[in-house]
Amino acid sequence: MILDKIIENKKDEVARLKKETTEALLRETIAGLEPCRDFSKALKDDVCNIIAEVKCASPSCGRLIKDFDPIIIADIYEKNGAAAISVLTDEKYFAGHKNYLTQINQNIKLPLLRKDFIIDPIQIYETRAMGADAILLIVRVLGKKLAKFISLSEELGLSPLVEVHTDEELDLALAAGVEIIGINNRNLDTFVTDIQTSSKLIKKIPAGKIVVAESGITQRTDIELLMQSNIHAFLIGEALITAPDIGKKLRAFKGEK
Repeated sequence: MILDKIIENKKDEVARLKKETTEALLRETIAGLEPCRDFSKALKDDVCNIIAEVKCASPSCGRLIKDFDPIIIADIYEKNGAAAISVLTDEKYFAGHKNYLTQINQNIKLPLLRKDFIIDPIQIYETRAMGADAILLIVRVLGKKLAKFISLSEELGLSPLVEVHTDEELDLALAAGVEIIGINNRNLDTFVTDIQTSSKLIKKIPAGKIVVAESGITQRTDIELLMQSNIHAFLIGEALITAPDIGKKLRAFKGEK
């Protein structure tokens, strides 16, 4: 399974990270940073809030864009109405890099989400130190460790976006006190997408939570369908990155010309 391979590789990455630095050193770096930008506030508009993703490749599709410049792409997103920006930092499977997020942080004012596979607390410290404002936590990966990881993220000023795909994962997330729930329409074992996953799971989510639909959103009609289910935040990557005119595609997703 793809996810199992990704996690095994991530364990090796974490081992290398722990040889390079410590939580104490990362805390020193964090102490000198400006406060995080408000990721949750950026998603609370009751219309259409898009987290536009800086994504070079995926395990299922390979490389998505020939001329990949993360700063130029992030700038297009900011100028065309994105609410926030997601930055993939996994190198082996998504052709991302940690430096992309730091560079975008220095050039863009929107809140930034680090999208990676978080399996160890030191990655949370690293995420804050590299300039992220929010962090993706995947229930399928963390299981019962989720509450601890949410708590540490919030302690460091990060907004946790907690990703679920099934009823059981949603129950775990709600029990952990999550505020921002990402419903992934993509099955992480098969990488097959079904946009109805979001419409189904939101029925179990109490009022007051921020819900983000992730994956499988390819056109404005998908967003309109999800908005009928009272979802107003959307994480979109491949459909934007592969568009001939990224800015035009983003505006179209927002229902603008």
